[in-house]
Parts: sequence; C-alpha cells; structure tokens
Amino acid sequence: MSTPLVAGIELGGTKVICVLASGPDDVRDTVTIPTTTPAETLEAVEAVLVRWSGYEALGIASFGPVSLDPADPKHGFITATPKQGWSDTDVGQRLARVAGVPTGFDSDVAGAALGEGRWGASRTVADHAYVTVGTGLGVGLVLGGTPVSGLTHSELGHIRPVRLAGDSWAGSCPFHGDCLEGLASGTAIRARAGTPAQDIAIGDPVWDGVAHALAQLCHTLVLTGIPRRIVMGGGVMVGVPHLFGMIHQRLADSLAGYGNARGLMPIEAFVVPAELGGMAGPLGAIELGVRALSKGSTFRMC
Repeated sequence: MSTPLVAGIELGGTKVICVLASGPDDVRDTVTIPTTTPAETLEAVEAVLVRWSGYEALGIASFGPVSLDPADPKHGFITATPKQGWSDTDVGQRLARVAGVPTGFDSDVAGAALGEGRWGASRTVADHAYVTVGTGLGVGLVLGGTPVSGLTHSELGHIRPVRLAGDSWAGSCPFHGDCLEGLASGTAIRARAGTPAQDIAIGDPVWDGVAHALAQLCHTLVLTGIPRRIVMGGGVMVGVPHLFGMIHQRLADSLAGYGNARGLMPIEAFVVPAELGGMAGPLGAIELGVRALSKGSTFRMC
C-alpha cells in the first residue's frame, strides 16, 4: 500500500521547512522560509499550502512549548516560549483551516522522533527518544510507536543539570538561566563563546561543559525506562560530531553500571546520530499527516 501525498511543515526557531512528499524517496517539493514574526512566517507557509495541490493530509511539527490537548481551545498553539513574539500563537488550527485536510500536530522533536522511527536510526525499535541540539534543545519520547505526552509534551530540555565543577556561567535561557537549553543549545554555545558551535575548535574547554550537560540528559532519559535508543540530531550534533564520543564516555561514567546499564552496551549503538539529518523533522511532519489521515482527523493530536 502506497503512502499518501502529504504536506509537511517543520516550524523551527530559525527556519520553517515545508515538504510535499510521501516519504524520503518521494519528495516533490521543498520550501524553506525564515522564522521571523508570526504574521510574516505563517502567511508565507499559507501561501505554500495554497500553491500546492494533491496532498491528502497535513502534518505540522512545531517548536514549542505547544498545546497538545485536543480538549484545549488553544490546541495547536505555541504557548509560553523563549522565542520572542511567538507566545500564544495559533499554528495548528490556523494552518489546518487553510489546508482543509486531516491534520496532525505535535512538537518538532516528537515529529523528528517519528521520522527517525519510520525511516531512520530508530526504525528497529518501538521505544526511543530523539534529542535535538540546535537553536534550542528538546526531547521527543516515543513509546510503542506513539509520542508520549500527558499534561504537556516532554520538556526535558529545561531540566537543571548538576553544573560542571568550577563553572558558574549563568546560562542563556530567558526562563531558567542554566537549564540544559541554557547551557548546551547552539544559542547558549554562541552566547558563551561568541562564535557559532561549528567554528569552535575540538579542544576548546567549552565542549567539556556541553558534553557534561548532554550526558546528564541522556542519563535522565535512561532512567525514564523508555528509550531503547537515543537519537541525537540538530545543528550542533550534525556540525560537531566529536561530541558523540565525549557524551558516550560521560554517560557510561555517570550510569556507573546501575540497573540495566549493561543492556545499553555498546553505548555507541545506544546513543547514535540521526540518520535523516536535517530531514528528520520534515519527514516526521509527513508521518504526522499520515497518522492523521488514517484516523480521519480534521485536527487533533496524533
């Protein structure tokens, strides 16, 4: 059975990627739009949706936090976010009205997790996590093939790690200062070092703090008992691949053999790079649309 043609929207903090596709081997069109103001950005996305034809569903994977409760009148809205000007912005309902087709909506990291689960590094496991380290830092958790959410979606990018000894930098998160996003996101790295992550030398001390924080995130994910694999993507992880080795070593040291830690070995096969690279999120949006279509949904969480 062939996968239907879907319009997929990955709304990121820096850019929006719109894809018209049925999967990674059938991408009909790709449009990239800068993320500026809500009005300017969403009008540009709407123009793409109006121009495209033949798609049977729409999938939206948006930066957040977002409301995923179908009973919430603001289901599909971005809620209180560090992205200036975007708090309380209707994304899901607005774009669903324009498309007029069944629409799936979730966080950008949940979308990327679904993309990697369908076509990428997590396709052999039903329980997995996707960590994005880019403009922001977020985690998508998938249990039994379904994104995990309750009161809200996972916000593990904003937990407060134990600080590296001797490091007192205040962090860059406007809400929490030295949470994980405030210490290890691309935005935080640039604020601290004064230069983009990909331009910082491998031996620079800044990477010790970043790897320390990201290993603690992976430690926390292990202790949730959910992921059988942790996939890490986003601009920082793609642009700075040597971070993986640092995270592997620090995670093994941090777990110290506790519980079923032996079941994670070799750790290089447990914490892995995203196979889909920058297409994990857009393809995850395609999967959200496919799931919405299968449920006959007009607008709801998938």
